[in-house]
Amino acid sequence: MSLKKRVFQIALFLVIMLLTFYALFSGRDLSEIGRALMSMSPWYLIPAIALAVFFVCAEGFMIWYLLRSMKAQKTGCKPSSLLRCFQYSFIGFFYSGITPSATGGQPVQLYYMNKDGNRGSDSTVVLMTVAVAYKFVLVVLGLGILLFWLHPLRQELGNYFPLYILGLFLNIILVILILGVMLFPKVILKLALLFEGLFIRLKIWKPSEKREEKINGFIDSYQQAVTWLKDHRGSLLVVIFVTFLQRCSVFVLTYMVYLGFGLHGSGAMKVILLQAAVYIAVDMLPLPGAQGITELMYQAVFVHVFTGTYLIPSMLVSRGINFYFLLIVSLAVVLINRFVFDRRKEAKAVRA
Repeated sequence: MSLKKRVFQIALFLVIMLLTFYALFSGRDLSEIGRALMSMSPWYLIPAIALAVFFVCAEGFMIWYLLRSMKAQKTGCKPSSLLRCFQYSFIGFFYSGITPSATGGQPVQLYYMNKDGNRGSDSTVVLMTVAVAYKFVLVVLGLGILLFWLHPLRQELGNYFPLYILGLFLNIILVILILGVMLFPKVILKLALLFEGLFIRLKIWKPSEKREEKINGFIDSYQQAVTWLKDHRGSLLVVIFVTFLQRCSVFVLTYMVYLGFGLHGSGAMKVILLQAAVYIAVDMLPLPGAQGITELMYQAVFVHVFTGTYLIPSMLVSRGINFYFLLIVSLAVVLINRFVFDRRKEAKAVRA
């Protein structure tokens, strides 16, 4: 990624963040919000933070597990350690958080995995498998909520119900496309080249040989993933199960915040399902970290759950832990890798 593009993405992220916080605090009693925040029990704050850390580390565990599974089939292949895989996950979280539609995480993860000596094909298959499992679990959860909790969902989401349908629809389309690439790569390749030609004729895109290479590379990587998964269905089931726990950890986190404020009246299932609905609705939106829309939707959806003065404080705590806190930790991991680990490797290479 060029320096100019990186600076632009960070600037866009910061602008959206500042606008979001301005909208949240404008016209509100900050001292009242502060008192409400101070009233939260630390005994629930600790498990909430633990759930957030688990959310990121679970992806690292899946990367480590899949790399080990591949090593068992090959000789001379030494996968990264579990701790190093946790670092891959935090690095991916940071770059996903600051880029629209979370598109920046996987390329940087792939860069570090290859730099550490993992085979490019193995790294690609692992990341693709984790991505497929993530989207698959999200779609299953979204459809389950829609089928078995439709009436309460409509009531609680109100005007945001169409956004939930849009978010679920976009995720379903993406899963279908991924499966299409895996099962019918030649058809998908032809469609991709057809759309590319159409955009060039409409002068939306300029002709580019590199773009066609990227499309071919994208198709090949998914083909590798499906070939490996067909032979290792047990590994896939493990990844799907861990992904399910990972997704649920973020939803349960909000219930920990609810209990931390000493509130009663809303059951655990309601709080968890509402948080899942918010997550699904904003997941595919082209905003860095889904900032702004997540906070707006949270206020509308949880207004009858976090009653009184606890709505904004609860959002600050839950969103602060599951996004901004993790982003700060991830930034620290990125900086340590960039200015400590990378320089050590460069120094060793010079001495060698």
